[in-house]
Amino acid sequence: MATLARPIDVLYAKLGDKVKENVSLAPYTSARIGGPADIFITADTSAELGRIVKILWKQEMPFTLLGGGSNVLVSDKGIRGVVVLNRAKAVKFHAGDQPKVTVESGVVFSNLANRCASKGLTGLEWAATVPGTIGGAVYGNAGAFGGETAGCLTSTELLTENGKETFTAEQMGYRYRTSILKRGELKAIVLSAEFALKNSNKEEVTVKIQQFSAHRKATQPPGASMGSMFKNPTGDYAGRLIEAAGLKGTRIGNAEISPLHGNFFINHANTKAEDIRALIRLAQKTVKEKQNVDLELEVELIGDWNV
Repeated sequence: MATLARPIDVLYAKLGDKVKENVSLAPYTSARIGGPADIFITADTSAELGRIVKILWKQEMPFTLLGGGSNVLVSDKGIRGVVVLNRAKAVKFHAGDQPKVTVESGVVFSNLANRCASKGLTGLEWAATVPGTIGGAVYGNAGAFGGETAGCLTSTELLTENGKETFTAEQMGYRYRTSILKRGELKAIVLSAEFALKNSNKEEVTVKIQQFSAHRKATQPPGASMGSMFKNPTGDYAGRLIEAAGLKGTRIGNAEISPLHGNFFINHANTKAEDIRALIRLAQKTVKEKQNVDLELEVELIGDWNV
């Protein structure tokens, strides 16, 4: 009687040495925190990403898609099952009176903003300080300095269970830091995106980026972090609420609520994810007690967590 192939054997058969086992995820996250992935596969193009995901869906193997690794906190125990690292980075500019750019979802948003500036194209300057990838930005409606993904995205190519589909920004159901993908209303991954730009000149766009970068440097801490930990409540700022609660500079283990900005939690080397989570709970509990505000996470906790 023939033995059935294990799911991982199917992956090895179809993807060969792209499949790795027991890979530490800390180097692939902006916070430099996280345990191992059972199975780790890198996609270098959007076509390859699509092929890998189709195989995983067909094998009914759950997977986590990782881009720049910002906005996520990976558990110390790591992630059971498959992690797909998105390194699809093709960029194509379209010149004309209404210029635009088409980018694969593994492109780092800040790099794209700087490339636009070098060509004298305006519209994405706000993204010059966004550490994540295009895929993450489309998924979570990333934003900064008054700009957001929903405001400049013209369309995105998604892989759904029906195949490749193009969605407009309106169809993505964007709200503050969320979309139909983040809310789990559609099973799909982001393959690429198209953004509307405007013609300008290199100097003007570069100056704007430098101003945003200088402002970020003055107000946000250096060091390994996940980005903004909590969403800003309506009409207020999570950082202000945490500061008012007297929590700036609070440490648990090697994790610290930044003394510079209360909404950034810093890894001071070899920090445990559980220490970051303890700080998250402390901030939520204290702000609720002192200001009666529920802080909602912007960062996603992924992996194998104790309840």
